[in-house]
Amino acid sequence: MGRRLATAVHVQHPTSREWIVLEPGDEPDDGLVAEITNPDAWEDEPSPGLEESEPDEPKMDEPKPFGFTAPPEPEPEAEPTALAPRRRRKAADADE
Repeated sequence: MGRRLATAVHVQHPTSREWIVLEPGDEPDDGLVAEITNPDAWEDEPSPGLEESEPDEPKMDEPKPFGFTAPPEPEPEAEPTALAPRRRRKAADADE
């Protein structure tokens, strides 16, 4: 069984030089496998004997996903602003 694609890729056929779109889940032949250089395009191969588990929290050294795949980050709360100090009235203004 060959490797399966996790994402859609555009690749140029090595002999005919025409562009091909491969869909997620496709298992391309060996000639096309060599043309796909992005390691993130492939599905992770499960280790034998290990059950698949729910994804954990992202680790600190892992890059955050981008685009629509990332959960929205909460907006930071606005910091309270201090009120401007009140000015004293001049004695002449207070009499009026």
